[in-house]
Amino acid sequence: MSDVIKLLPDSVANQIAAGEVIQRPASVVKELVENAIDAQATQIQIILKDAGRTLIQIIDNGVGMSETDARLAFERHSTSKIRKAEDLFELHTMGFRGEALASIAAIAHVELRTCRQGEQIGTKLIINASKCESQEPDVCQPGANFMIKDIFFNVPARRKFLKSNQVELNNIIKEFEKLALINYNVDFTLTHNGSILYKLMHGSFKQRITSLFGRSLDSQLIPLSTETSLVKVDGFISMPEKAKRRNYQQFFFVNGRYMRHPYFHKAVMSSYGQLIPDDCQPTYFLNFTVDPETIDVNIHPTKTEIKFENEMPIWQILSAAAKETLGKFIAVPTIDFDNADAPDIPAFNAGGGTPAEPSFTPNIEVDSNYNPFKVQRGGSQPAARPQPVKSNVATNWEELYKNFEKNRRESYDDVTESDLEGVITVGSKLNAAGTEPAAPGAGLPFSGSEQDSGQHYLQLQERYIVSQVKSGLMVIDQHRAHVLVLYEKYMSHVEGKLITSQSVMFPDVLHLTPVQDVILESLQDGMEKLGFSLSRLSGNDWSVNSVPTGLDSADVNDTVIQVIESVGDGSGEQVKDKLYQKMALTVARRGAIPYGRKLSAAEMEHLVASLMQLPQPNHTPDGKTVIAIIANSQIEKLF
Repeated sequence: MSDVIKLLPDSVANQIAAGEVIQRPASVVKELVENAIDAQATQIQIILKDAGRTLIQIIDNGVGMSETDARLAFERHSTSKIRKAEDLFELHTMGFRGEALASIAAIAHVELRTCRQGEQIGTKLIINASKCESQEPDVCQPGANFMIKDIFFNVPARRKFLKSNQVELNNIIKEFEKLALINYNVDFTLTHNGSILYKLMHGSFKQRITSLFGRSLDSQLIPLSTETSLVKVDGFISMPEKAKRRNYQQFFFVNGRYMRHPYFHKAVMSSYGQLIPDDCQPTYFLNFTVDPETIDVNIHPTKTEIKFENEMPIWQILSAAAKETLGKFIAVPTIDFDNADAPDIPAFNAGGGTPAEPSFTPNIEVDSNYNPFKVQRGGSQPAARPQPVKSNVATNWEELYKNFEKNRRESYDDVTESDLEGVITVGSKLNAAGTEPAAPGAGLPFSGSEQDSGQHYLQLQERYIVSQVKSGLMVIDQHRAHVLVLYEKYMSHVEGKLITSQSVMFPDVLHLTPVQDVILESLQDGMEKLGFSLSRLSGNDWSVNSVPTGLDSADVNDTVIQVIESVGDGSGEQVKDKLYQKMALTVARRGAIPYGRKLSAAEMEHLVASLMQLPQPNHTPDGKTVIAIIANSQIEKLF
């Protein structure tokens, strides 16, 4: 029997390694920029085409490579960073494995031009799928110029599973942020399809933070700094009131390397305690400086999972430092005003500034000796003082309510029991004589004797709407029900049916990051179909001029940002219908009735009637249950 174990060819071994090291275009950017930083570059330029699918070009002014080093750099496990195993615990560089360039060359067309500092002639190297096709002298700038073309051209399965350009660009931006944040002494330029997304100049850590994430962060961050024999921690954490539900930035670095560390994240969160709501997260940018011998970065190919020898003591140091920083910020003396005997002071008018001469009730005699700032003691009543006259603005509430009642009842005119078939078993509403009444109101899911309108529903825990039906009790999730109603409304507009928008009196201004700006520009037509009116101001700033009707109570800026994120984090190439569905669902969630809001009887009636008119009212578009029935038999078992 012949031997069956064979050595794999280098090209196959490199492709296997590439599966771990190079997962997407963002991985290529990460590895090459880290190499440039290790080469002591002070200027790094990143040029992308089609989110890295067609071209990734990294240009730096580092030390460069000789002709021999340039060729040897593409061999597996060839590196200038370490010489022996012990060096793994004294790392001062970003890379050390010697697998990145070999993995990149295995799945792409690579062209390298490099020249060492102080030399006139460099070298040009062309490699395709791990095969060196040519190497020749070349006149080029000192440093290195990598051109990575047609990533995964020879691995079609991997290329097919790349996501949309928007998603891949978003991933590249995230890697770029991690590298640019901590290397604030390096100039960075990021260009995509000819447009400059970022142009960052060297400066301080805080200047780099505001350059990446906006100047609004400048006033939101508190400096944190502590130093012990185990660790030095410095950076910034956000004020408690600036905690966000989404779109927050959280970054840990150790010795200049980005890391993910859930344990240290809990230390920061615990320091905030009850200062922030449970569903909010603070922003933080924290850099740890430790002895390289006390950490192990050789755990995962991405080098973002790091093991600390002194994890527990550092947790306590970090938590104490964060609490001290927050304590200094919060410990501001407050003035307690005693309003027990304070006089009434006329309010300013609606326009601000000096108030107009107040109108007083006629025929009131005012004591000329009356002093409004003198407190009457001894139990006597204070002297009479002028009283303002109530506003004479005509407000015909009866007429307004009559119109509302009319519109509410008209929304029920088209609801019949046939609309409810297959959804729930609907009971009948009986009048005082025991017969079924005529429409309007026919087919509504309630039963019992004739009552006043709006008394057929009960709100439970300000979260559910409960109603009696023939088969038992119907329970409706109020938020999900409204999400479904709004979603169908927005999608009907996409299909050509009319939906109204309302103008914003004071247009909201969106300050977007470059990647968010790119995504929003591609979504503008879809957003307008959903009822938004957007216009570009300058740079990455946009103006929101109108919003879909019913969304006025939501945070418009937050809604648009959430739509951008929902698309940016999506998977695969999205066809237009899928894209509109995702956008419509996001907007519906933002505009829907929140949990914890008390509904009036009329609001509950209108919401249930609107829900029952839908063809499939049982589930939201993402599959969550809207209506549940507690059967009579289940209720009987309880007793």
